[in-house]
Amino acid sequence: MNAFPEGDFYTNHFEKGANENTMILNMGPQHPSTHGVLRVILELDGEYIVRAEPVLGYLHRMHEKMAEVKTWVQYMPNMGRVDYLHPLAWNHAYVGAVEKLAGIEVPERAEFIRVITTELNRISSHLLWWGAYLLDLGAFTPIMYAFDDRERIMDMMQKPTGSRLTYSSFRIGGVVHDLDDGFLKECAELVPYLRSRLPIYKDLVTDNIILRKRLEEVGTMDKDMCLRYGATGPLIRGAGVKHDTRKAEPYSVYDRFDWDIPVYKEADSMARYMVRMDEIEQSLRIVEQAVAMIPEGEHLIKKSPKPAWKAPAGEAYFASEGARGKVGVHIVSNGSKTPYRVKLRAPGFSNLNLFAECAKGTMLADAVAILGSLDMVIPEIDR
Repeated sequence: MNAFPEGDFYTNHFEKGANENTMILNMGPQHPSTHGVLRVILELDGEYIVRAEPVLGYLHRMHEKMAEVKTWVQYMPNMGRVDYLHPLAWNHAYVGAVEKLAGIEVPERAEFIRVITTELNRISSHLLWWGAYLLDLGAFTPIMYAFDDRERIMDMMQKPTGSRLTYSSFRIGGVVHDLDDGFLKECAELVPYLRSRLPIYKDLVTDNIILRKRLEEVGTMDKDMCLRYGATGPLIRGAGVKHDTRKAEPYSVYDRFDWDIPVYKEADSMARYMVRMDEIEQSLRIVEQAVAMIPEGEHLIKKSPKPAWKAPAGEAYFASEGARGKVGVHIVSNGSKTPYRVKLRAPGFSNLNLFAECAKGTMLADAVAILGSLDMVIPEIDR
């Protein structure tokens, strides 16, 4: 029995290409660069890609549907699984939407804690991307440096969040734990340490001629393409568009800090690489200022919502800036203790869609460089 619908791309081109000169190659989900959860069907003419079609669904999560059977408070841990590399951006978007709907005012100290931990989490995410990307391209050494530095951040983050990866430490009305003087001291020491490491990354990898040849003028995604697909984050900033949700739609206390939006106009894989590397420094600037300015006060409102809490009827939307782009959470409430509807705007879904168009005409080896430059986390784009 044919597993694919009649007339489907898989049916017509699964074993042989559109003509006798092309062939079909499955890239993933076992391929190392697709990390076990993404399959890309490539139609090749020799070493050149004629057509690329990403296939999702190898790691189902059903996060949106799960919201309908959990209370507003119980749904919070899901935000640590949608994007397991930068979960605090999703934490922020979800609690922000609920607080906006319910008119809850968050203590100022809690907002500073949210910013500090979210930015540390952003650095951790970029470090893992950097190491894994270079590993995908055939370089083993960088991931050892990346994980060495990332481990230090994870050791720190374990204290206020209670976990090392799928953080779920934000609460409606604040955060679950306050930051003690020891944590703030560690943050103050981490900033100069990581700054001293960035030149090593530059010398070891960024200025390496092999990397430059693999990434420069490869995978061009210009401003027009990014806008057509709704791309955000490092993709659109790598195409010369100075847009970051933290500045374009200010939230929390981000408007109190002095920092820049890294932008590169080349729109290629190298530009996206450079945006993320520069963002590590900008996150360090934010953390440094937030630690110096953090006020005294409560970290959570006294009457924070309990599992049986009922949100007022209505709807609200809140956006945050994740490591992969704009994170959006749209909630609809009918006044009960469970959400009527939660719609997640995952940046990975729109960003991945550029690959099919961008990959046409490139070489097979370039597909790995292009995919890695997108920094995909597949669970966040599953439905």
